[in-house]
Amino acid sequence: MNRKVVKRMFALILAAIVTVSAAACGSGGDAEGSENPHGKEAEEGETTFGVELPKGSNIDVSVGFKEAHDAFATTLAREENDDDPIPEPPEGVFDLVSYPSKVGDLAAYVSSDPGDGEKHPLIIWVVGGWGNGIDDFPFTYPEWENDQTGSAFWQNGILTMYPSFRGGNGNPGYYEALFGEVDDIVSAYEYAASLPYVDPERIYLGGHSTGGTRALLASEYTDKFRAVFCFGAVDEIKSHNNSQFTFDRGNVDEYIMRSPIYWLDNIESPTFLIEGRDGNSENLEKMEQAYQSDKLHYFVVEGADHFSVLAPATEVVAEKILADTGEEVNIDITWGELDEAMDRGRTKFPAPVMTKRYIEEAGMTFSCPYLWEIIENTERDGLDLISRYEEENAWDLSVAMIDIYAANEEYGLQELAEDMEAEGYSIEKILIDGHEAVDGVVVFESDDGVTLYQRYLSIETDFGSVDFDFIAYEEFMEEAKPVFQDIVDSITFDE
Repeated sequence: MNRKVVKRMFALILAAIVTVSAAACGSGGDAEGSENPHGKEAEEGETTFGVELPKGSNIDVSVGFKEAHDAFATTLAREENDDDPIPEPPEGVFDLVSYPSKVGDLAAYVSSDPGDGEKHPLIIWVVGGWGNGIDDFPFTYPEWENDQTGSAFWQNGILTMYPSFRGGNGNPGYYEALFGEVDDIVSAYEYAASLPYVDPERIYLGGHSTGGTRALLASEYTDKFRAVFCFGAVDEIKSHNNSQFTFDRGNVDEYIMRSPIYWLDNIESPTFLIEGRDGNSENLEKMEQAYQSDKLHYFVVEGADHFSVLAPATEVVAEKILADTGEEVNIDITWGELDEAMDRGRTKFPAPVMTKRYIEEAGMTFSCPYLWEIIENTERDGLDLISRYEEENAWDLSVAMIDIYAANEEYGLQELAEDMEAEGYSIEKILIDGHEAVDGVVVFESDDGVTLYQRYLSIETDFGSVDFDFIAYEEFMEEAKPVFQDIVDSITFDE
């Protein structure tokens, strides 16, 4: 097979491989004396709590949430669970572990041991939605307008734990819709605190949407967490989708035991409730009106919704956690910091999680994005590296192709370089793991008017050559370039 590069051919290959899809789907905690431009401020020491229990309730809230929760026996109207498989996490970045709980061992992803002998802070992040399982979602591309992944924490060097809960991923037990999952979060804390590389005094909790409500209930149940960050939590469970409720909906006490607004005065850990104005802000404001203390901090962020508030705010939270190094918690978030983060927008492109791959035929090891799968292309007799997702981002809409060629005395690197230059490529001769290579780059327009960025790399080996062909849409070019470079820098050959 002739290696001569023809731009039109690669445009057709790209079209065959990639399908472009449309993008889908408080600590008001101001520093003392700072101004809150978004709403009222609680007076120091104010602890008004006038929430009345629904009629017919037998719950004694005066005993506290932990005692009431432990004494309450939930009744499930439906026993639901799932056995969804858990993808292996990216090696060396996260480990798949089991943590003990009241119902048995539950699965979780936990950041791998950094191996430096130090103890590090960790955040337990509870994703949104009603599922009780985990999958590769945390390692997908974090969209700026809808980043529910919690990846801002581990991308900034904070150890992170993603727990699954009872009934999910083949775990024992059943979905309990915000009741038993609170116990599971506490069990996740106990497991994290036992890890030799985790600082047990610096374990944080965060969550979004249903995960934010779970995190808020956990903060009402225990003071073990150094600080808690709840995004988009609701005041009462009836605000959620009732079709997801597996408990006896005819029992008012079932609702009370799952509704944070009745237990806000139990919170001892600094707890930050954050939501966009166009999200569940009414729920947050009801809680703010119901109860205020120096432990509870409410933020309704203007110009944001239930999803767009996440990326800027989790970046702010990550910065605060990294700076919280004293014996006592010292986290304060101001309105100005959140507003600035919203106005600033994305200032850096997050790097994808990379994993090692080995191509036996070439005796070659390299790293590529964790979400990329290697697929044999029988038509081209080569390998295609493509994402298993099709969102509109640089990770999912970039591809790589690998071709392995036998030695050809009549067509070597020099001839390839000349042909590529004739096609308009900028050419550079480099070394890859001690092997000579030709590296070419071009931006061109396909026949259907799509502008593409292409980097073509041909490496001379003992048996012939290994060629990498990287392609990205022009709009994602600046994000894709460093990913392609990381792949190139990682290439090694068997000795």
